[in-house]
Amino acid sequence: TNIQRCPPPYSKTNLKSLFRLIIQDNVKKMAEESHRQDSAYLLIFIMLLTLTILTIWLFKHRRFRFLHETGLAMIYGLLVGVILRFGIHVPQSTSDVVLECAVNASPATLLVNVSGRFYEYTLKGEVSRGKDHQVQDDEMLRKVTFDPEVFFNILLPPIIFHAGYSLKRRHFFRNIGSILTYAFMGTVISSNLLVVVGQLGGDFFFTDCLFFGAIVSATDPVTVLAIFNELKVDVDLYALLFGESVLNDAVAIVLSSSIVAYQPTGDNSHSFEAMAVLKSFGIFLGVFSGSFALGMATGVMTALISFYFTKLRDFPLLETGLFFLMSWSTFLLAEACGMTGVVAVLFCGMTQAHYTYNNLSRDSQDRTKQLFELLNFLAENFIFSYMGLTLFSFQSHVFNPMFIIGAFLAVFLGRAANIYPLSFLLNLGRRNKIGMNFQHVMMFAGLRGAMTFALSIRDTATYARQMMFSTTLLIVFFTVWICGGGTTPMLSIYVTFAISFRVGVDSDQEHSVSN
Repeated sequence: TNIQRCPPPYSKTNLKSLFRLIIQDNVKKMAEESHRQDSAYLLIFIMLLTLTILTIWLFKHRRFRFLHETGLAMIYGLLVGVILRFGIHVPQSTSDVVLECAVNASPATLLVNVSGRFYEYTLKGEVSRGKDHQVQDDEMLRKVTFDPEVFFNILLPPIIFHAGYSLKRRHFFRNIGSILTYAFMGTVISSNLLVVVGQLGGDFFFTDCLFFGAIVSATDPVTVLAIFNELKVDVDLYALLFGESVLNDAVAIVLSSSIVAYQPTGDNSHSFEAMAVLKSFGIFLGVFSGSFALGMATGVMTALISFYFTKLRDFPLLETGLFFLMSWSTFLLAEACGMTGVVAVLFCGMTQAHYTYNNLSRDSQDRTKQLFELLNFLAENFIFSYMGLTLFSFQSHVFNPMFIIGAFLAVFLGRAANIYPLSFLLNLGRRNKIGMNFQHVMMFAGLRGAMTFALSIRDTATYARQMMFSTTLLIVFFTVWICGGGTTPMLSIYVTFAISFRVGVDSDQEHSVSN
């Protein structure tokens, strides 16, 4: 009889197999747990939007106009952020192992050799010494912090496209000269004034000051425009404010990207140099004009497709799907070509509203308008609720009191230096003058919102950029809650005291007289 001896239970071969089984089991459990957590975090945002919609209905039913839906979404986001930051603590996993090794840099990817098998680990962020118990809480906060590219590639395109697609072209082009002046000259004036504020930050370079001035100059009066739409204010005021904000966002994002290309010669790469400024200005013009041409070209291409493929009108679902994909691909194509998708998709929307819309079938016309209106509503409220949550979920906030105070003063002084002097110059050549009451409302309506937030969160790697992001959040909160909430009382005072300010105006009328 042959008697075979079994290998000892703790031989080298058995230990390797045991380690592999343990690691595979841990990986499987971690994947399942991560899937459940991701579903729970997405459910939180869905519930935030649901709660916001229900409260909006209640506000509209009660005719409560002192707080807009975007400000409400921010409040709900703040409450959820407080609960996640201070009310929920994830227990530390018993399988976590802390090993120390001295390296000169923090690699983005780490390969760990475990019993002859290599496992890949990615860098999540810095953990403070002596706070190992907070690793799980930090991981939870990271999961509710989205990749900034999600905002640019998914959330921003429908917002910007809807702005161009829903534009009232007649009133927009009737005031095109004034709108371009406010958008281009006003943005440059505001951003240059904000450059001075950067000196209060301490560790700011000249390029950081320029960048902060560019991103904070982007206005987003969505709250005020919604109130204007309900009250049916004078169409010239609506066109001026809406047109300025739409083009202002485009100018701000191109200006911020051209500032990144600011590279003076010499030892100090962050000093002021005239030739470098001219070079950045040339890049600005090239990127803006290229993005403009690309957006117009894709819009015309969509119009030609809808014109020549007339039988596509017999299938409204396919027609709407093609329209949607062509519109969204404009943004991605511009970004892939090194241009600015915001400018491209804006002018694509304006072109399609002028040419493509009339070639669509009746069903597709209704579907496209409703589709992008819905996407705009959901994306905008998602971003504002995420702003509130980020105040507590973002782990690298830098609050500098002097910088914050200086930024607030510069924002309002820059807005004043934009509106009042330019309005005076424009009135010299306008037949319908921009009255002082118009100017006061435009000054008050210079809110900061989704574009400013998206530009500031895109890069938070350095101390200066972290300070910009934290200050930008506070500016957005203040302008949306205070300026946005105070617009209705301001207009009510104008109407009550018979000040020359018109409401209840039909937006389809051909002529409108400014005060």
